[in-house]
Amino acid sequence: MKLNLNRSKRAARTFTLGALVGGAALLASCGGGSQVQTFNAGRVISFGDESSLINPDGTKYSVNAVIMDTTVTPAVPTTAIDCAANPIWVQAVATAYGLVFPQCNPKAVAAPVSRIYAVNGAAVADLSAQIDQQVANGGFVDTDLVTILVGANDVVAQFAQYPAVGEAQLSDALDAAGKALAAQVNRVAGLGAKVLISTIPDMGLTPYAGSRATGTVNTNSAVLTRLSLRFNDALLANIENNGHKIGLVQLDEYLQAVERSRANGSSTAFFNTTLAACLPTSPLPVCTTQTLGTDANDIPTPTVVNTASGATWLWADDRHLSAGGQASLGSLAVTRARNNPF
Repeated sequence: MKLNLNRSKRAARTFTLGALVGGAALLASCGGGSQVQTFNAGRVISFGDESSLINPDGTKYSVNAVIMDTTVTPAVPTTAIDCAANPIWVQAVATAYGLVFPQCNPKAVAAPVSRIYAVNGAAVADLSAQIDQQVANGGFVDTDLVTILVGANDVVAQFAQYPAVGEAQLSDALDAAGKALAAQVNRVAGLGAKVLISTIPDMGLTPYAGSRATGTVNTNSAVLTRLSLRFNDALLANIENNGHKIGLVQLDEYLQAVERSRANGSSTAFFNTTLAACLPTSPLPVCTTQTLGTDANDIPTPTVVNTASGATWLWADDRHLSAGGQASLGSLAVTRARNNPF
């Protein structure tokens, strides 16, 4: 059966930020039921775009941590990347099962079995080839946990044609992309793996959408939000699931809850949800905790953006999550994996 989460039903649900962060209200159980036997992943296999990628040198498309030189007092930062710190969401999922990826294996685990096939710049059309690689490398078994996050680049590519191409046509293209992604999710589940699929961010809430300062009107933000929702709706409406194969992580709704809290003056985990933390001179993936910008509105005083981790600003650059944003997504994904009746 198809996952029945159309926009009208999703819009009817109201969440508080605390409930979302806790995972009880945000994470829709695909098919329902209770978990009668704990699922323990034998390996984590990650597909998608750069938000799930660790490069061979350990860098990630977020705020990278650096190794501290402790031979001096006080310790000083080096230029070497600490890939285990500031983990991205797929690392959080792997860690929950005691697993590591070959690209970040600080304890030198012998022959790590988890794999990352995610590619920088990947769109939905690229996902099938990633899955084909794993099929060629031995396929899937029922203890595999597959993570998938892709589609943000599809929204960006479609929006780049606006307004020369009308919103209706762009929306139709993203509807098709969302359906195509659902088909690949269904394919992986049919091949025997368990799947964690995340919705894409609401791109209208990213710095890419432009200023969202109080009192300003941002047409781009509204269009990007509608395009993102069209993609996510198509994905959700076409996932086939019996409640034991696919777990859903609703990143878009989490970010919307954070935005609502910011807008009404409530506290969130983030000091800033509208600007990019990384300096333009240090684009991802070379941005580190030592190349973060400053802002007069930083809390409590104008300083480098949380030099410890870059976690207090939601966005690393104009469209990618910071270390804190990735940590939140990882927490949501681990909660879903633990509570889904795989």
